[in-house]
Amino acid sequence: MRPRHTILTLAACCTLLAAAGCQIGQLFGGMAASHHRTGSTDFKAKYTGLTDKTFAVIVASDRSIQSDFPGIVPVITREVSKLLAEHAGAKGMLPANEVLQYQSQHPGWVARPFDELAKDLAVDRVVYIDLQEFALTDPGNIYVYNGAAAGVVHVIEAESPVASEFAFGEPVRVKYPDMSGMGPNQIPRQDVLNMLAKRFIDRAAWLLYDHEEPNAIKY
Repeated sequence: MRPRHTILTLAACCTLLAAAGCQIGQLFGGMAASHHRTGSTDFKAKYTGLTDKTFAVIVASDRSIQSDFPGIVPVITREVSKLLAEHAGAKGMLPANEVLQYQSQHPGWVARPFDELAKDLAVDRVVYIDLQEFALTDPGNIYVYNGAAAGVVHVIEAESPVASEFAFGEPVRVKYPDMSGMGPNQIPRQDVLNMLAKRFIDRAAWLLYDHEEPNAIKY
């Protein structure tokens, strides 16, 4: 009986080792997944032409957006300008307040040829953000948030032989909240507005410089 007992003992040991191996695999797999969730990933800029150049950020939007959210154009202008000044390697920037003042004093600026707009602002590059959508709810539904912001980030190169055309263009679209069925009783309206604007600002600016994004990011 001893040989059979030995075989059974070895089989039991192998089963235990296999089970332990599965547990160890699950442990390291879980650790790897956790590390990925808490880690980050590097992303390259989709446009690098701001390096060693001067730039200005200007935002265009239709009157309905400006009527519903009168502060959104100044916020996007200032915050994108700030991020690019800090990270894009530019040698100079036209302050956001001066850009906003230019827009106020020249209400027909949107009809200006691109090369003339760059000359008016006296910069090498114009980051032209066409904000096409900004809403916190669907039309006719004020009770449930379905925030969305969308637009196109363009760049005008003042010295380009084809300055009448954009040198770069990339669409941006973000949403908030991430969960459906959320309304004013769950999230204050101002918080939804702020987060939606932040997500759009981040995505717009990130196109123009190398950056790091958390892996757990939801936008």
